[in-house]
This record gives sequence, C-alpha cells and structure tokens, in this order.
Amino acid sequence: MTGRHTTQTAPQNPRAFRLPDIPEKHPDDRTSFKHLAEGGNQGRLDSHLGNPETTIVSGARYICAVPGGPIRYPDLLVAFDADPELYEANNGYVVSFQGKPPELALEIASRHTARIDVEVKPDFYASLGVREYWRFDETGEFHGARLSGDRLVDGQYHPIVVEELPDGELRGYSEALGLYFCWRQGRLDWYDAGAEDYIPSLESERQLRQQAEERVRQLEAELRQRG
Repeated sequence: MTGRHTTQTAPQNPRAFRLPDIPEKHPDDRTSFKHLAEGGNQGRLDSHLGNPETTIVSGARYICAVPGGPIRYPDLLVAFDADPELYEANNGYVVSFQGKPPELALEIASRHTARIDVEVKPDFYASLGVREYWRFDETGEFHGARLSGDRLVDGQYHPIVVEELPDGELRGYSEALGLYFCWRQGRLDWYDAGAEDYIPSLESERQLRQQAEERVRQLEAELRQRG
C-alpha cells in the first residue's frame, strides 16, 4: 500500500505527528498474519534481539522519509538504536524523526501484494536507506522465489546469496540481524549460527523450563535419599 500523508510540514513537536492507520487488509493478505503472528514468530524475533528500549520489531504500520512524503507499510520492520516510544506516538516509522532508517524490512507474499513487493517496494525501501529488504513466499508462486533478500550498497539493492540445504531448507544470511533467514517446509524461521540452533520459540522455551524443573526435582529427590 502506498499513499501520501496530507501533512506537508513537520510539526515542532515530532511526537505530535501521527501517521494514519493502515487500511483494512485484503483477505489474501492473511499470509502475513500466518507467518508472523500465529505461533508468536514476530515475538520470537523481538525477544531474541532484546534491548526493547532501543529496538523496534514491528509491522503493519506506515513508514516514510518525512511527514508528507510517500508512505508504505512493511509486514515486518526491524530498527536498532531507535526510539520505540516515538514510533508509537507517530503510529509508524518516520526516518527524519528517528534520525536513521530501519535496518530491515520484510514482506510476506500474497496474491494481492506480490507484484508490489517485487516491482515497487525495492525502490521505495532503497530510497529510505533500509539496509536489507527480505521477501518470503510460502510456495514461491507469488514472488517467484520462496526466499530472497537484498542488501543496500551505494544506494542500490544487490541480491543476498540464498543457499539450499540437503533437506530442502533455504537460508540467507542477514548481516543486519546476525541471523539466517530460513524457509523451512513453507515456514519462516531464523537460525543462529553462533548457537547452532534456531532462535527459541515459546514452545522450545517451555520445554527447556520443564526440563530444568525436572532436573531440580530429581536433585532434590536424590538429596532427600542421601539425607
């Protein structure tokens, strides 16, 4: 979605400026909800990156260079060294107010938005200085590739290498996040090479907590037997 906000001059108080809400999504756009909201995928990434005082992990809000400039909304946006409270006050990301562009934008493919994701949004995000632009397509039907990413170099996007593993998984390294974007049997995921594992999910954290609690119970039982 694109548009131009009617405010043509920046307010003296940036926190007084507010971008409009995005329009109601087309039914075909449910893919973004499926891959980001369902199962807490966006929350997983937010929790992994940490630093909530200066990190924005959000989506489905407008981004623009300046008040009154062209606006679009990514399915997911990540910005470091940013002001989350200002983001909330503006109801979106205003580059001139934040003092820097976001590190990353991600679009999830749908029949309704695929052409814009591939043909239009790269130029828009590049014009804002967004460091990386990623696209995820569950089937590859709409974007023409199941996983693809571009990195900004001298004002232009250049493709990021995406490798296919023996099991069919696709991975591309995001320098911005320090993680691999993954296409895993049609699901979006992130792999942490340092930890040699995928970033924790709510379910994996619950299992680890249960295992730790079980170890504590076993240790207490052993101590009682010895006593």
